[in-house]
Amino acid sequence: MTEQTTTPAQPEGIVRGEDGVARCAWADSAPEYRAYHDTEWGFPVSDDVRLFEKLSLEGFQAGLSWLTILRKREAFREAFAGFDVERVARFGERDVTRLLRNAGIVRHRGKIEAVINNAGRAAELVRSEGSLAAYVWRFEPSPARSDADRAALANPSVSDESKALAKDLKARGWRFVGPTTVYAFMQAMGLVNDHRVGCDARASADAARQRFTRPGVPPSGCADGAASAPVAAAPRTTRRR
Repeated sequence: MTEQTTTPAQPEGIVRGEDGVARCAWADSAPEYRAYHDTEWGFPVSDDVRLFEKLSLEGFQAGLSWLTILRKREAFREAFAGFDVERVARFGERDVTRLLRNAGIVRHRGKIEAVINNAGRAAELVRSEGSLAAYVWRFEPSPARSDADRAALANPSVSDESKALAKDLKARGWRFVGPTTVYAFMQAMGLVNDHRVGCDARASADAARQRFTRPGVPPSGCADGAASAPVAAAPRTTRRR
């Protein structure tokens, strides 16, 4: 009798790719998604440029797939001066016209003008808060709250914290920053770890979050408040970025 072997069933929402890696199901549909999911999504970021870039690209993603934006990310970086806040804040109408002619990006006047406006608002935050990172990370959910939210919602798209951050950003004059967009930003930048149970990247993201020094919070044992090196990670679950 030939002995039969069976492949163990994967947890809900998990797909094991041809490379043998178990991933959140959304991440196995394209090579770009796999790399992004495995090395960027859910890993904590404290770099202001990366944070501003992600908020900007989330705005461009509205109504489109994240894969479309991911494939255009390098073109966006080139078009928007590497998402340097001070440089983008100085963009004028000639830059808007230039960007509307750029086939490498999403040519939507409202979204382009929103990024330029938001760069000015981000520069104001840096001056008042010390950094964009120090401001954003104040909205990180507590670990207990985050675990409870995941248990209640298998695929969350908003949270109380994303609603609060979106509301505060809008009050400060930001555009294209609704609570769903902001939650996707929080997922991607590691403010929450929404890798599904059974995903191979979940433990790595958790470990990175444990090592991560929250901006504005002195690391343990540093009396002078010197910050340790941030965890490298980049530029949602179900919103897939």
